Amino acid sequence: MRTYTHPAAEDFTLGRLFHALSDPVRLEIVRRLSSVDEATCGELDGGRPKSSVSHHFRILREAGLVRTRVAGTVHQNSLRRAELDARFPGLMEAIVRQIVAEPVVGEPV
Repeated sequence: MRTYTHPAAEDFTLGRLFHALSDPVRLEIVRRLSSVDEATCGELDGGRPKSSVSHHFRILREAGLVRTRVAGTVHQNSLRRAELDARFPGLMEAIVRQIVAEPVVGEPV
């Protein structure tokens, strides 16, 4: 079984967070995760190739935005909202509010 590493909240940096959010695919993943507790990679892949989706989730995990939990053969993903709020109060609320209000550039509406 594969396990994933996730940075500690004190290791989150704004540079990594903003880099992770600078890609329309990753922004769409965060938008979708903002409205659910957890979702599988398949529910969030948007029909993209597995290798591409794996890359995007790795960037999101390394930035501290997403936690991936392995449950059998399924990978469950969730936003690390509480940890992000503790490190950068109000930031995720502002980001989620903005991405929910506006369509992601480069993505079909």
